[in-house]
Amino acid sequence: MNIRYRVELSEAERVQLTALLSGGKHAARKLKRAQILLAADAGISDEAIVNSVWVGGSTVYRTKRRFVEGNLDLALSEEARPGAARKLSGKETALLVATACSSPPEGRKRWTLELLAGEMIRLTEHEGLSRETVRRRLAEDDLKPWRRDMWCIPQVDGAYVARMEDVLDLYAEEADPKRPVVCFDESPTQLIGEVREPIRAAPGQSERYDCEYRRNGTANLFVFLDAHKSWRHVKVTNRRTARDFAVCMRDLADIHYPDADQIRVVMDNLSTHTAGALYETFPAPQAHRILQRLEFHYTPKHASWLNMVEIEIGVLRGQCLDRRIGEREALVSEIDAWQRQRNASGARIKWKFTTQKARDKLARAYPDIANES
Repeated sequence: MNIRYRVELSEAERVQLTALLSGGKHAARKLKRAQILLAADAGISDEAIVNSVWVGGSTVYRTKRRFVEGNLDLALSEEARPGAARKLSGKETALLVATACSSPPEGRKRWTLELLAGEMIRLTEHEGLSRETVRRRLAEDDLKPWRRDMWCIPQVDGAYVARMEDVLDLYAEEADPKRPVVCFDESPTQLIGEVREPIRAAPGQSERYDCEYRRNGTANLFVFLDAHKSWRHVKVTNRRTARDFAVCMRDLADIHYPDADQIRVVMDNLSTHTAGALYETFPAPQAHRILQRLEFHYTPKHASWLNMVEIEIGVLRGQCLDRRIGEREALVSEIDAWQRQRNASGARIKWKFTTQKARDKLARAYPDIANES
């Protein structure tokens, strides 16, 4: 049989609850308990409180009981909830983590939650274990065994540091129209066409497109980016051979920067990115003339992040190419429109990683010559 609890608030408690309801950010449950207590203090019946505050009768009963048997703070706070005991002990959780970090079973690419649950049943005395229990325990150690990240381990030696600081010093220079710094790279892209025309979006209906598509081959993008002004240029080609590279360098010198005395070109050290490519493509006098106005600066191996144009390629893909474009002519047209708009907008890459920051943050990676004689 339920005991009837009578709520009698002091003047100070009424003021506190009224202030709680009048302003500030509080949990909804706490505000409802305050309303229950004020209503009960005013002599309103439990049934009326249920209908006015929109809570269950058990909530009204518990709130009044916690106030009478305890105090105001206890009545307003969350009541402790017992919950179920943890399924895995500390040692068993450690075993789960070690298993997730080990090689997966033979014939499987990686551990899954189901595989780990089954392995824990085999290794422990548990008769059953849910995938949710496994997921929660792994989440406590930020483990996701179904994920794999690719990364490169650079060899940070004197050559790496020299190239890195050379590129960073170029970025830190003031803009000089006679000696511009141009970042250059290439990126392949697929030509993906529609088998059926997409249905355009309409009010209350998203755009719909067929899961089937047609692969129409690939194209290559040569991307130029001026490090000190809002200028980028994308050239679409069928291939990316040494001859294509040489033609890009000729265009850079003769078409894009005809008035520059010397163009500093930042790029990675691909086998096609050489001065010899120009001699293999053009007559020697022409190749010599072009190279007289170019100065190549190579990023370190496994350090493409140092090439500012990589960021611009990401912008190009996100703003323009993240869709199906099936024909080369359409690809060229869309990229040209994107490039005109972006150049006109004044958009630039704001590079903040300097040579001094590299020395501060990567100090331990620099070659140690303190013990050299």
